[in-house]
Amino acid sequence: MEWREPVTGLKGVGPKKAAALEKLGIRTIGDLLLFFPRDYQDRRKSCGISELEEEKPVCVWGRVELVVKDPFRRGRRQILRVLISDGSGKLEILFFNAAYLASQFRKGSSFIFYGKPVWNHGKPQMIHPDFSPAEKGMTQGILPVYPLVLGLSQKDMRNWQKAALSGLSGIQEYLPEDIIRRNRLCGLDYAISNIHFPKDRQPLLEGKYRMIFDELLALQTGLLAARQKNVIGKQGPGFDPSPVEQEYIQGLPYPLTGAQLRVVSEIMADTESGKVMNRLVQGDVGSGKTAVAEVALYKAVKSGFQGVMMAPTEILAKQHFSSLSQGFAPYGITVGLLTGSMKAGEKREVLERLASGEIQILVGTHAIIQPDVAFSNLGLVITDEQHRFGVNQRTALSEKGNNPHVLVMTATPIPRTLAVILYGDLDISIIDELPPGRQKIVTRAVDESQRSACYDFVEKELNKGRQAYIVAPLIDESEVLDVKSAESLYQELRDRFAGYSVALLHGAMKQTEKDGIMSRFYQNEIQVLVSTVVIEVGINVPNSTMMVIENAERFGLAQLHQLRGRVGRGKHQSYCVLISKKSSEVARKRAEIMEKSQDGFYIAEQDLQLRGPGEIFGTRQHGVPDLAFADLAKHIKILNDVKKEADRIIEQDPLLESEAYAGLKKRIIKLFGPDFSLKL
Repeated sequence: MEWREPVTGLKGVGPKKAAALEKLGIRTIGDLLLFFPRDYQDRRKSCGISELEEEKPVCVWGRVELVVKDPFRRGRRQILRVLISDGSGKLEILFFNAAYLASQFRKGSSFIFYGKPVWNHGKPQMIHPDFSPAEKGMTQGILPVYPLVLGLSQKDMRNWQKAALSGLSGIQEYLPEDIIRRNRLCGLDYAISNIHFPKDRQPLLEGKYRMIFDELLALQTGLLAARQKNVIGKQGPGFDPSPVEQEYIQGLPYPLTGAQLRVVSEIMADTESGKVMNRLVQGDVGSGKTAVAEVALYKAVKSGFQGVMMAPTEILAKQHFSSLSQGFAPYGITVGLLTGSMKAGEKREVLERLASGEIQILVGTHAIIQPDVAFSNLGLVITDEQHRFGVNQRTALSEKGNNPHVLVMTATPIPRTLAVILYGDLDISIIDELPPGRQKIVTRAVDESQRSACYDFVEKELNKGRQAYIVAPLIDESEVLDVKSAESLYQELRDRFAGYSVALLHGAMKQTEKDGIMSRFYQNEIQVLVSTVVIEVGINVPNSTMMVIENAERFGLAQLHQLRGRVGRGKHQSYCVLISKKSSEVARKRAEIMEKSQDGFYIAEQDLQLRGPGEIFGTRQHGVPDLAFADLAKHIKILNDVKKEADRIIEQDPLLESEAYAGLKKRIIKLFGPDFSLKL
């Protein structure tokens, strides 16, 4: 049996089973062996009924005392109840819609059950446990539990995995021996075998460690190799080495902070070096990333090149266009705008002026990466709010020029420990200083009892001529979750603030509708904006001084911080109120952190510890593939070891061209997928 052999070669895999396996991405024996369990059943443990612990899965032996069928209980679901005893106590076994099983449980017969005990009115129960007649015995050991689709059973999957492992003539190792030895890794064959069918906890941990290491090594090495491919042998646009940017910096109506000047210096060094710049600028809300981008664009134009800035939404693009047009007008620099909603004639005119070089700086949405957009001499590419774009979009924009410099900006603070992994193909600059005089946003966490007082305070701000954001976690009411919806809040607040214009905004709306509402809010035609987290990345509305977040316990710290950053952008004191319905320990800690800190990087680090990386960023949005084993929050130490190994590999073989890394190269391409535009 071979690694690439079709899975249909296994006994019992006919057309229907093969189609079901295909839904799980399993086509070959290799795919099957790399399809790992989501959980395990430890059937080595058994105990008496009197020793059962709630929610702790275990094997129990018992003799049947009573079998009862309840025909009409709990709606239409029929319940089969089997009462067993073992001398130490009694246990009720429940099966729903399984009356056909009644004939198996004869009074006085003995069975072994495996399941999770729960207590109901002080008595233990097991619901739908696995079972087997005592004389036949039950499969012992640690059994894998796989994520399945309709048409497949756990028994099927376990049998096929055993057959594949026993029939395969060894699993080929793809990491060089020195990497395995240096990092004390177990062999790949041992790892895969013990992840599927571990004899004990230690071999399982050893196998998982190996797979976590492999996954992170492929991720990190892939990103570093992609970076090498982007820069090796590529001559970047040579910007004017004289300090032409100083003219623009001195003409700004405010002095740049030390952090801004440091980042500008790093960008200037890159663009004057002759090599291609690939740099990420991370800065908290209000830290002045846009000013840094303006300096870089000014330098590009004064060096004879065009620049482009891509924003995630049309309204943000328009705001950038307005700001850049105003800032560059005194220097005779022409700025153009390109968005998807423009009329054909307007778009054609912009494209002609862009191709001729008349437009020196273009601002727009993803419409910029369309095939018909051509530049005369593109030298600098800037993407704003990078976490809204994938790697492929960034690359498509870069391909509009001859190896232009790339500057990526994000207001989503990412813990320093993770930024190196997420943006492995970029150099990183951090603006970790806010401009002087910026007022802190007064933040208060309250419970439901203070909700009415909170909205009384909102009304006071509205009476002063200010505006407010009200955020809810859901668009519509939920039968399952006891949380506020944007729709119900809108209805409530429209009555509460009858003298003011109240509008609703959510992600299910068309982009043009969302842009129209945000534009009216910006113009103060709307005073209260009820929204979902769609406003997390939005425009600058200096007159908005109130942010109220309902069911704040349902948001992570990083998201709360991003939402809070929508206010505090003008000269007036701003406020953020977090209303929580339930107060878990994590929710309480989150509220404390939000009240005491406005440092996005500190908050991101805390969020990582409290909740993991998923709240800080979605890896898919970053263009980083999904990980099966590795957890970027839990495995920081392994990440550090992997980073050293990846650096060593890339130093020896920048594009992984040697035979020693052929297997790793295949693993990288498989991890990133066929659409990974930077694939090796």
